[in-house]
Amino acid sequence: SISGQAQVPGGVVVDMSRAGKAPSRALPVYSPELGGHYVDVWGGELWIDVLNWTLSHGGLAPRSWTDYLYLSVGGTLSNAGISGQAFHHGPQISNVYELDVVTGKGETVTCSEAQNPELFFGALGGLGQLGIITRARIALEPAPRKVRWIRALYSNFTEFTADQERLISQSQHGGARRFDYVEGFVVAAEGLINNWRSSFFSPQNPVKLSSLKHHTGVLYCLEVTKNYDDSTAATVDQEVDALLSDLSFLPGTVFTTDLPYVDFLDRVHTAELKLRGKGMWEVPHPWLNLFVPASRIADFDRGVFRGILGSRTSGGPILIYPMNKHKWDPRSSVVTPEEEVFYLVAFLRSALPGAPQSLEALARQNRQILDFCAEAGIGARQYLPNHKSQPEWEAHFGEERWARFAGLKAQFDPRAMLATGQGIFPPPALLSDS
Repeated sequence: SISGQAQVPGGVVVDMSRAGKAPSRALPVYSPELGGHYVDVWGGELWIDVLNWTLSHGGLAPRSWTDYLYLSVGGTLSNAGISGQAFHHGPQISNVYELDVVTGKGETVTCSEAQNPELFFGALGGLGQLGIITRARIALEPAPRKVRWIRALYSNFTEFTADQERLISQSQHGGARRFDYVEGFVVAAEGLINNWRSSFFSPQNPVKLSSLKHHTGVLYCLEVTKNYDDSTAATVDQEVDALLSDLSFLPGTVFTTDLPYVDFLDRVHTAELKLRGKGMWEVPHPWLNLFVPASRIADFDRGVFRGILGSRTSGGPILIYPMNKHKWDPRSSVVTPEEEVFYLVAFLRSALPGAPQSLEALARQNRQILDFCAEAGIGARQYLPNHKSQPEWEAHFGEERWARFAGLKAQFDPRAMLATGQGIFPPPALLSDS
């Protein structure tokens, strides 16, 4: 959680994991009605375990992911669940057919688009406010065997975002002429790319950004992948070259590697193990995640990347990539900007002992970024939101969505017992001890 919101002072935290228990898992099922496969999974299951299970039973995999797989199914579905596949498949909450939810009234309710749809869409992205997701029916697809992983550098932000938006628009035109994953991140133009996403570049592809001597300040890195298997391996070079030919990255800054599909999906865990070995994982992570409308992303660049941050991007990765709003179901509880294209900007920084920027300094900088967005009218919305009062939460949702969400809360958790650490709904006056 962000800022400890998952904690419940004086309450109960439910351990949904299968730690120490022999799991009983359902097999993937083909549905003629749905035109594809699905699997029913326990809400406390980790996505990495879902992946390994479905791969070993039919070579299948979920369609949409998060960058880090050691998260629970119910946890990510209570937020949205996004990664570089979201531009095409939508977030994880757009790839669920059915849920079992234990509501605040103690009832176990099966829900879907056709059955109890208010709870189904309310719980998806609902921050755990309406109930605990105990089962989810996840859409599956045939998994590729390998991934061509590509990065390219830009010094011009306008060209960088134009290329990203061009790439995600290819999802709307049908056919296979598109990348399967589109992300990006911001880096400082000095030294090495030395955050937890940098192992891609070394030792086979060492990159010294300082060698780009005429570039100073901020650089932007496009990150894309193309999936393939034995039947398409012979043509992947041609497909990738065709897709890259339209882009405006800096000449000579394209770096590629090929790896198994599972290794790509689990890339952050590989870096986690290295950081754990150095004692650099169990540290405070003052993260800030924002959805920024595409029409204001250039203003955000000037005000934040080149303004508040002053071209300093140390402390952890800063992700930036666009998504298509039509891939998000408006009936879910998650809040996004109104525009068709919007960006995730994620400041995934760590407060390391002895680092130049302390936890307090990073938290102050996060506040500066939020204040800038408000004062400049950027129209950003927090993802994994952290607000301090009910009026702030009301502003986060907006009048219409707040009224709907509050109505669902009253219907499914009338005593406001669930997820109290977020401070969205104050509990009613204390009842008697009975």
